[in-house]
Amino acid sequence: MKTTHIIHRGLLLAAAIILFVSCGKSKSNNNGRILTSATGSIYECLVVMNDQALTQDQLNEIAKHKLVNEASGYTKPIASLYDLVEAIMAADMPCMPQVEPYFRLTHVPTAQFDDMFKPTRNILFVDINPQKYTQLKAKVSNDYWSTPQAIYRIQSPSEEEFINYWLANGTAVRECFVSQELKRQTKFYRASTNKQARGILQQQGYDMLIPEDYIVIMDTTLGGATTYSLRRPTAVASEVRLLWCCNNKGPMRRDLIIYSYPYTDANTFTLAYLNQKRDEVLSRVVKGSVEGAFMGTEYKVIPPQMRTVMVNDSTSATEVRGLWKILNGEAMGGPYVSLTRLDQVHGRIVTAEAFLYAAGQKKRTALRQAEAILYTLQLPEDTIK
Repeated sequence: MKTTHIIHRGLLLAAAIILFVSCGKSKSNNNGRILTSATGSIYECLVVMNDQALTQDQLNEIAKHKLVNEASGYTKPIASLYDLVEAIMAADMPCMPQVEPYFRLTHVPTAQFDDMFKPTRNILFVDINPQKYTQLKAKVSNDYWSTPQAIYRIQSPSEEEFINYWLANGTAVRECFVSQELKRQTKFYRASTNKQARGILQQQGYDMLIPEDYIVIMDTTLGGATTYSLRRPTAVASEVRLLWCCNNKGPMRRDLIIYSYPYTDANTFTLAYLNQKRDEVLSRVVKGSVEGAFMGTEYKVIPPQMRTVMVNDSTSATEVRGLWKILNGEAMGGPYVSLTRLDQVHGRIVTAEAFLYAAGQKKRTALRQAEAILYTLQLPEDTIK
């Protein structure tokens, strides 16, 4: 998860040369600065800060927060200020079949941050200096030296104030960088989308930037007949409208499923209800190659997790992450993420889910790219941007 700044500097130099030769175009920021294309890969972050060993009192305070889960694959002990930053920025992505960090980090001391590093797409600055600052300040800026670029600056007069800020806000800082990456990906999708898939959704009053390389494999309405559910022996299903698209090019398979159903239960936005609904719907449409095999949800090894996220910068959605698996058939599975929202105009619940299958491969970046598609979902009450 960690690479020396010497190696990374060489990689950035090579990337900068390639981009300079190939792009031919540049942009200017609000200050008139000519911007080059950002260097570095998605979900990589450059951390610019001076490191220092933590005192025992500081370590005792940090230990109270249990930043590293006991079940985590992240095993590096926290002994310095940079270790504290890394423990959050490079923590394990939740609900993944193998250990993968939120971000791959590169650490550069402040004095060594020069023009070669300035175009990096994600930069976290931590500057602790009692001679320069009287109070802690944090600021986010975009596209300063390159584009697309996100910069998060934390200026602190003391180590203690920075530690307190990071313990309280480190996760939010990480999510800020994640949000920037998702927004960049959604802009990329606008260039080429599947008109057939979007047309099907638009007939229902919705829209989503489904990429052109995803093909429609199912467009159907599931009736309200009694069906088998993994969470209940029998359950009467509401009518469900469903669209299933798939990108099966290359060694990794990516699937999108968007389904909607009437809003009839005040407990809809709970993890138990959404899990049950997922099992009810997907067990009926996603089948294995063996007769009687169907998609289910993993509940024992890594149970699904739910949280509230913001979409369209102002609207909340319910996110569920977990692992899927094929039941009664072959040993297949992988990660999934879904966003669920209430369509207030039609009185319906809309769930958009992305799931992957790629045995033995890293999946973080591909899952994040598919997740970005979910954030483009537009409901009738949304303001189309």
